[in-house]
Amino acid sequence: MVDVSTTPSARQTELLEAAYRYALEHGLVDLSLRPLAAAIGSSPRVLMFLFGNKDGLVRALLARARVDELAMLDRLRQARDDASTDLVAVVGQVWGWLAADEHRPLLRLWVEAYARSLVEPDGAWAGFARATVHDWLAVLAACQPQPEEDGQEDAARRTLALAVLRGALLDLLATGDENRVTAAVQHQLALLRH
Repeated sequence: MVDVSTTPSARQTELLEAAYRYALEHGLVDLSLRPLAAAIGSSPRVLMFLFGNKDGLVRALLARARVDELAMLDRLRQARDDASTDLVAVVGQVWGWLAADEHRPLLRLWVEAYARSLVEPDGAWAGFARATVHDWLAVLAACQPQPEEDGQEDAARRTLALAVLRGALLDLLATGDENRVTAAVQHQLALLRH
């Protein structure tokens, strides 16, 4: 078995990218190696060799999805560095990204992994939800003024902002009603501004 923590081979990277595209379309919960392997031009045996087992592949796919999430968060950090952006403005930017149709497959996968990590905290999904909360809170914290000490009110404001984004995302994915959900986010941002 190959240690997936080492630098991956070109074939492993190629199959991971193909499996990621498959997961974006089909999800991860009912992932079966045989149909996945057939769809990406491989075999279950090769996938097992490259990723150890199904849990190893799921962990690799979650890490790959997190790369996309962190890339978006890094763009927000850079925008913060390039301009004086406050928490409310960044939450508005994040919502714009979350509401974009082209991001729905990634976000459905994110929700699936988030929920699964809550009900299977010791499996392949372990720590996914906690890590993503910390990632997002760190970005939101960078958008707040940096006093000598981070106060409880600042932590509460960014936690509220994250809760609004997460709840609105779930509602949007469930209903597709972008206008209604965006109006609700904008209303909450107006309240958060004051």
